[in-house]
Amino acid sequence: MTSSRLIVFDLDGTLVDTAPDLISALNYVLEREGIAPLPMSSARNMIGAGARKLLERGLEVDGRAVSVGDLDRLTRDFVAYYGDHIAEGSRPFEGLDAALDDLEAQGCRFAVCTNKLEWLSKRLLDELDLSKRFAAICGADTFGVAKPDPVILQQTVARAGGQVATTVMVGDAGPDVGVARRTGVPVIGVSFGYTDVPIADLKPDRLIDHMRDLPGAVNSLRKP
Repeated sequence: MTSSRLIVFDLDGTLVDTAPDLISALNYVLEREGIAPLPMSSARNMIGAGARKLLERGLEVDGRAVSVGDLDRLTRDFVAYYGDHIAEGSRPFEGLDAALDDLEAQGCRFAVCTNKLEWLSKRLLDELDLSKRFAAICGADTFGVAKPDPVILQQTVARAGGQVATTVMVGDAGPDVGVARRTGVPVIGVSFGYTDVPIADLKPDRLIDHMRDLPGAVNSLRKP
């Protein structure tokens, strides 16, 4: 494997199980608006397109229509609450550290490309002592575009000092597969994340059920 191989990860539902704190923040806002809280089991798959979209999806369950201004206000409140409680229940997925150690020993480097806000992403990874692992941590506000727009992945790769030709994307949902396809890089799907469409149906190049399987999946994508 070449030393220039860059593995770019989605964050929520791929690197870290963030659902406990995200849904807690969502329910904080919903309950304050007089809306019944959502159970974790159904709300998990609303995650993945950023805070604003998560709120929109949560409000839709109640059939609540809000103005753009109200949604702006609720999003600010959500972000503020979430930022203060970002790592109370969130934890890296089992096997992550060992998988990164294995890949790093093979010369791989890592970056994060997420639709989460950059400062929230960095705060979360700081709290979990993971930030030092990544050459770049880029969010939906970093370059002004979100996945699946290929610009966010292209610029993340550039910021991490990598090359698109030797990059692999790892994610749990449609935006991750979409951004990889539009950028022309292979994508590894994880089955344990958050998605309203089963990741297998999105036909990633490889599919793993546990982080222990990540190094093997990366190696199987090695260019001849």
